[in-house]
Amino acid sequence: MLVLLPPSEGKAASGRGAPLKTDSLSLPGLTAARETVLAELVDLCAGDEEKAREVLGLSEGLRGEVAKNAELLTAGARPAGEIYTGVLYDALDLASLDAAAKRRAARSLLVFSGLWGAVRVTDRIPSYRCSMGMKLPGLGALGAYWRAPMAEVLPEAAGESLVLDLRSSAYAAAWKPKGRVAERTATVRVLHAPTRKVVSHFNKATKGRIVRSLLASGSAPAGPAELVEVVRDLGYEVEAEAPAKAGRPWSLDVLVDEIH
Repeated sequence: MLVLLPPSEGKAASGRGAPLKTDSLSLPGLTAARETVLAELVDLCAGDEEKAREVLGLSEGLRGEVAKNAELLTAGARPAGEIYTGVLYDALDLASLDAAAKRRAARSLLVFSGLWGAVRVTDRIPSYRCSMGMKLPGLGALGAYWRAPMAEVLPEAAGESLVLDLRSSAYAAAWKPKGRVAERTATVRVLHAPTRKVVSHFNKATKGRIVRSLLASGSAPAGPAELVEVVRDLGYEVEAEAPAKAGRPWSLDVLVDEIH
């Protein structure tokens, strides 16, 4: 199973580890694209601070993020699973999983990123600020920039596995599974059952809990239909819609009564 996750806007500090080595990251087919974005971002943030703050969409209170980006080449790196924080990652709580579940997380979780394209939770990266919705002066919109390299690399990463897509729309734009991969893909929404609306906080928290439950249980559903039954067995109410046409993903709605 390959689980596609969004990153978190908030991130832990880089720490004192060794600096980033781009050629050590997973999915080496993305290395050249990563180095291009990294160089562009560092150059932007090492120059005109006000321009960089505008491009990054930062408030006055987040001005320090510009300086952090300017030092990405020398900043300490930590496993991505420690860098990403926020509601989904708090609910996932990778650090408290047992050893077997951590190994499953290392194999199956893929975090999408405006800077890295996608990384595994064991990849060592520095803390950064670079959303997929950004438009860098020399590259344009990052969602569009990443489509070609991701289309080359992600189908191989998915292999013949189920793809569980939990990304937000901005990150989903960087790679849309096609053909046979799409047929093995399940996209998930979390809805507040009484209103049938997506509410950001519990949407993220519930997705984190579902992934944690799957990792902890050792479940390995082979396809979307089996995934529906597994998630129901884990105690969730699920409504599923099989695609009307070949080459399309399944749609799963997880219904939650309480917002927490």
